[in-house]
Amino acid sequence: MSKILLLNGPNLNLLGTREENIYGKKSLKEIEESLIQHAQNHNEELICFQSNAEHELVDRIQAAKNEEVKIILFNPGAFTHTSVALRDAVLGVDIPMIEIHISNIFGREKFREKSFFSDIALGVISGLGEESYISALNFAFKKIGDL
Repeated sequence: MSKILLLNGPNLNLLGTREENIYGKKSLKEIEESLIQHAQNHNEELICFQSNAEHELVDRIQAAKNEEVKIILFNPGAFTHTSVALRDAVLGVDIPMIEIHISNIFGREKFREKSFFSDIALGVISGLGEESYISALNFAFKKIGDL
């Protein structure tokens, strides 16, 4: 059983109550519970963590190295467009990462088109709603076999 870390950045704790036309009606907890079950069905362990604080996400990424996490699934939220610190943390632990976005970041405001993570990610899944998470997790299952 491999460990997969799902990280969610700022404001994703508001899923289900925030701009439902963009982010949907499911809460983060509902999404996480579904993903945890999906991982268990594939004999994998999914660890979930959300924070609005950049330093907590950096600390969690760094801790993943000692926990033998195989892949990080990361929805950086607004930090996508601003955080060199999180980018450096991902690079520093040398754990493959898949970037996730619920909305299509290329179909929104111009400033959202720039990601500090896309060029270091195994892949980017954007604009599929909660399916973005499921697609990322399914891709992680395939990649774990290659690691």
